[in-house]
Amino acid sequence: MASPKSSTRPTQQNQDPTFHDFFPAMAGKLGGEGLIDELCKGFELLMDRDRGVITFESLRRNASAVLGLGDLTDDDVRCMIDEGDFDRDGALNQMEFCVLMFRLSPDLMEASRCVVTEAIEEEFCDRTHRR
Repeated sequence: MASPKSSTRPTQQNQDPTFHDFFPAMAGKLGGEGLIDELCKGFELLMDRDRGVITFESLRRNASAVLGLGDLTDDDVRCMIDEGDFDRDGALNQMEFCVLMFRLSPDLMEASRCVVTEAIEEEFCDRTHRR
């Protein structure tokens, strides 16, 4: 996961937040299935137990209690939900949460791009050689 090296809020001296991307190290250590298992555990920590999704309210409550991010504004929380809410139902289901976590990791996104590019190139070469 991306983790702040310093405050995530810009200050007079620090206009841009700085993050360290731990996802690639986690993926390397845990493997694909292990990483997904950990993401699912993270989802469960943040979700609304009654609805089975991460809602504005559950993220607001659990971001403070579980993640120690008590200084988030309502707009911050809304933006976090909106960023991953593909079906626009106002909440994050488990798949949306996992996709969002991957999208927020620049290194994993680049690695994924490379894997997809290689697969496309292999498929293209295979089809070209069959003709």
